[in-house]
Amino acid sequence: MVSASRASSNAADEALPGGGWPVQSGLVPPLADCYSSRPETGFGPMSNLAAGETAVLTRPEAMDGHSLAAAGGTGKTQLAVAFARAFWQSGDADLVVWAPAASRDAIVTGYARALAETGAAQAGPDQDTQAARFVSWLADTPRRWLVVLDDLTDPADLAGLWPRGPAGRVLVTTRLQAASMRAPGRKILQVGAFSRREALNYLTAKLYSDPDQRIEALDLAADLDYLPLALAIAADTIAESGLGCRGYRVQYADRKQRINLDAADGYAATAAAAWSLALDRADQLAPAGLARPALALVSLLGSSGIPGAVLTSTAASAYITGSADDGQPAEASVTQALQNLARTGLITIDPASPAAAVRMHHLVQSTIAAVLPPAVLEQTAIAAADALAQAWPPRDTSPQLAQALRSCAASLHQAAGELLWQPEGHQVLLRAGRSLDEGKVTSAAISYWQMMGDTSSRVLGPGHAQALLASDHLAGAYELAGQLDDAIATRGQGLAEREQAFGPGHPETLAARGRLARACLDAGRLADAIPLYERTLAGREWVHGPDHPQTLAARSDLGAAYRAGGRLADAITVFQRTLADQEMLLGPDHPGTLAARGSLAAALHSAGQLDEALPLYEHALADRERVLGPDHPDTITSRAGLAHAYLSADRMKEAVPLYKRAVADRERVLGPDHPDTLSALASLAAAYHATHRPAESAALLRRALTDCERVLPADHPLTQSVRDQLADFDQT
Repeated sequence: MVSASRASSNAADEALPGGGWPVQSGLVPPLADCYSSRPETGFGPMSNLAAGETAVLTRPEAMDGHSLAAAGGTGKTQLAVAFARAFWQSGDADLVVWAPAASRDAIVTGYARALAETGAAQAGPDQDTQAARFVSWLADTPRRWLVVLDDLTDPADLAGLWPRGPAGRVLVTTRLQAASMRAPGRKILQVGAFSRREALNYLTAKLYSDPDQRIEALDLAADLDYLPLALAIAADTIAESGLGCRGYRVQYADRKQRINLDAADGYAATAAAAWSLALDRADQLAPAGLARPALALVSLLGSSGIPGAVLTSTAASAYITGSADDGQPAEASVTQALQNLARTGLITIDPASPAAAVRMHHLVQSTIAAVLPPAVLEQTAIAAADALAQAWPPRDTSPQLAQALRSCAASLHQAAGELLWQPEGHQVLLRAGRSLDEGKVTSAAISYWQMMGDTSSRVLGPGHAQALLASDHLAGAYELAGQLDDAIATRGQGLAEREQAFGPGHPETLAARGRLARACLDAGRLADAIPLYERTLAGREWVHGPDHPQTLAARSDLGAAYRAGGRLADAITVFQRTLADQEMLLGPDHPGTLAARGSLAAALHSAGQLDEALPLYEHALADRERVLGPDHPDTITSRAGLAHAYLSADRMKEAVPLYKRAVADRERVLGPDHPDTLSALASLAAAYHATHRPAESAALLRRALTDCERVLPADHPLTQSVRDQLADFDQT
């Protein structure tokens, strides 16, 4: 991520927490060496892009009598980079966002991060919600913004996410045909090859230091169909080798005749011949022989940007170096091999972008993958998967790094197919899905786990452990997205498959039944949840015995279900036994014992048995303060529970101070905008109202409502509850 700030004349928005406006968000690719502004074929038409307009850079329908390669190579991304830089440096920009658009996952992640960097992020359940809020923010803000969506591969990925707004500009690059991108309000700019003059000027600039190398430069440009990508690779190869345009033309003509690609795609063959010659030269550079495996590995990991840690991992280093022994450590040899590929124009290296340090053009990547022999593809794919798994942190801490790793995994899976499913799905496939779960990219997670479940069942067979695991993750993604009916159906199917495969008393089956019960409880389907919890407890007692920790947990879950269903006498009975068992087996200070005491207190409170509930509340709070500390979330929750019990018992002098402390604690520990903090504000307002302090109560509720409307969705239950509470208090 690149982030910057300078003074801005627009003060309509609040200053950013990190310093101020403007903001640049996203990993902007570097501008190519000897970049040409292409006054005849490229940059000129974009210079008139005005506020409120959208421009889409596409490939032409045809050039020079044949279709242009779908993989591109005409320099659309470079034009977008130059435009973004010019807009940023103009002094008129408040926000520039560079968002990779090869997948909906990439778009959502980029939008969510951009929203956070503007300071407008709000509490929300997932990144999809944040991305939608970013689109709404763009539509309303007076800030002058530019959003670049690079390499859009499917217009459906932008459903509901097209940026628009009177103050902003949108620039999209895509390899899709212009016809698929046409829509009202969009400028379609078809970017083709260089003009003759642009090609000659480019080669002249690249080979400026040696005039002899430029002999027959224009002829070489014609041989390469004026394709910017091919010209860039050829110029780098010529500059590195000292061959000259004339000598290169001879080698190129011979190589193109022998190239084994679809003859109907002339531009792909042009690029393939160019990268083939570049690879020959890179493979000759010390350490010799490492360029080919390095290029093969990079080609399977995609064109969106590869984290450097992947390519220098133990698995990648072992694959690239093989049995070579040049006296250097493996990582140093790999680094040099990658630099050799960069010197000959096959990749670009940007050390300033750790999440996308190595990039390869899609046209090079796709044509390399097309010619890898099956044995090489298999060996390279496994090495790439192992490298990704080794470089992936146990938990994602950087959204951009996580998204880059997911993009690499998706590219690898697409190229390798079922090679990654022998003898079962590679661990990196599961890690990519868990990354979506951790990042709360719910729509992408649902699609991913559906794919994983379908593929697992097809390749490994129904009921395989990985298919069941994918089903569990899919249900979890449904739950996070609020699609509870889908979650229940998926949980139910997972339970049925485990019952058939393992039997009703197997631990896997018991766990699946408990997860289904929880899903039903969350959906308010108590008539289904309670029998499921009862069966789960009975199964746990039969398999593990009455004193096993999992049995104790199942008994506590059943008590919570009874309480939610209004069966308070049953809930109290269950919680009393649970507390006694927890104290005897785990000790009075075990977290499970502390939770059981709080649950029993809450059940007694709900049943109106305050004389019995209050001592338990006080005991639970004292224990949690002693064992967990005063700022632990569970301690703060206990304090709020005791305050509510005091309020119910009309012990206002004790209730109000605890409510005040609960608000202060949550503001300090969770932040002022956390939903729990806002809920604590509303509870304190209720306490003030009960003590006949209407002015203070109304002031707190209005503050809570303002904050809820600012940071929560309009239909959030807490927002509606505060709104209803304020209306009730106003009437009284």
